[in-house]
Order: sequence, then structure tokens, then C-alpha cells
Amino acid sequence: MADTQTTTEKKTTIMFVDDDKFLLDMYSLKFTNNGYEVTVAQGPDEALRILRGGKIPQILLLDVVMPGMDGLQLLEILRNEKLVDNSLVIMLTNQGLADDIARAKKLDVNGYIIKAMTIPSEVLNEVNKIYASSLRK
Repeated sequence: MADTQTTTEKKTTIMFVDDDKFLLDMYSLKFTNNGYEVTVAQGPDEALRILRGGKIPQILLLDVVMPGMDGLQLLEILRNEKLVDNSLVIMLTNQGLADDIARAKKLDVNGYIIKAMTIPSEVLNEVNKIYASSLRK
């Protein structure tokens, strides 16, 4: 039993926030199969509930376009509440507009991935690169 706990503790934790359940399931499977401990939140409200409840991931991936509150508005709240100060934040979205990218940079994101231009294995590789780079700092 101790071995299982040790293995679990060593897994990198990651949270996906998106309103698309299919994408959440797909990325959850891909990242779980590659050694991550995955949490998913179907939208900003669920993400806030999870994060305010104390489950803070090492890596947070946010969609931009979601009903109600967009991912950048959510990130602004998370930054103001200091909930993800020690997390890497990566935007994973179909929105590649210059305004959105500029807003994301102002909110100190660690990466910006366009979903439509990347397959899941490329998203995994990019997240791995960003995470590895953060460990070297």
C-alpha cells in the first residue's frame, strides 16, 4: 500500500477546464495514460468550486470560450484570489486572436496552445515541454 501512495504522490497533477465534455474525456484519457493525475472541470463554475475547495493542480489548462465566464475572466479571478500562484497555466483553446493572446500574457500564462492546430499527442508534448522548462528555473 505504501508503494501505491508513493507512486500517486509523484504524479504530476493537471486540471482541464473546458465546456466540451468530449474534449475533457479525450484529454483526461491521454494525460492519465501518460502518468498524470487528471482533474476535469466542465466550465468555470466547477473549476472555481474545485480550486476554492483546495484541490490545486501543478498545471492548469483553460479554454477561452465558455458560456458565462470565459477562461481569461476565470484566470483573472484565480490570480486575484491567489489560487494558482504556484501552478503553471496554459491556455488550450481554439481562439488565436491577438487580443486574447495579449490578455493571456498580461495574466502571466505559461503557454498558449491552439486546439484546432494540434492533435492530443502534440498537446501532451507541449505541456511536457512547458512543465520540464519550469522545473529547470
